[in-house]
Amino acid sequence: MILSDAAIIEALRDGRLVIEPRPALPSPNSAGAFDPTSVNLRLGRVLRVPAKDVSVTFDPTVGRVAATLDRLYDRVEIADEGFVLDPGRFVLGMTEEQIRLPLPPELSEEAGERGCLAARVEGKSSLARLGLLIHFTAPTIHAGFRGTIALEMMNLGPAGIRLRAGMPICQLILEPVVGLPLGAGGQFLGQADPAGRP
Repeated sequence: MILSDAAIIEALRDGRLVIEPRPALPSPNSAGAFDPTSVNLRLGRVLRVPAKDVSVTFDPTVGRVAATLDRLYDRVEIADEGFVLDPGRFVLGMTEEQIRLPLPPELSEEAGERGCLAARVEGKSSLARLGLLIHFTAPTIHAGFRGTIALEMMNLGPAGIRLRAGMPICQLILEPVVGLPLGAGGQFLGQADPAGRP
């Protein structure tokens, strides 16, 4: 079951979902940051761009992914004129917003009785039609997560796409979790960098 915009706003009000800075609420003349079943998130200023002249083979079954990504990708800030993502190029980005999906013990009694939420991050159709992929098989934001959301972005289109900090880049789709999770958040809990660092 997917939450509607009204149910997402209710979750923001009762604390089952925390987004900082808070998204613009709908008004009579604007949908704000909301679509009927999602809330839009914006692109943060920091990208991780593959380092030049790196020749390694990475075994993801050994070591920590974040430490390896830190070595394989250079940290770049998006300038005011934007960052052009050329066709076939892959970069890591992050949302401007910090997200929290608290577990019931962290909530008020009333909100905790409603249970917790998990989410999925999905691309926006307007950008997808230009060829911009936002994630590769990794849309899940686990219950208990806190931090920015990493975006695995690739341009599969025929022309460069200018990415600008603050542009709407993805949408968060929220779903109720049945039962109380045994753990919280996953390996990137608390990340504040596209490479997964806190």
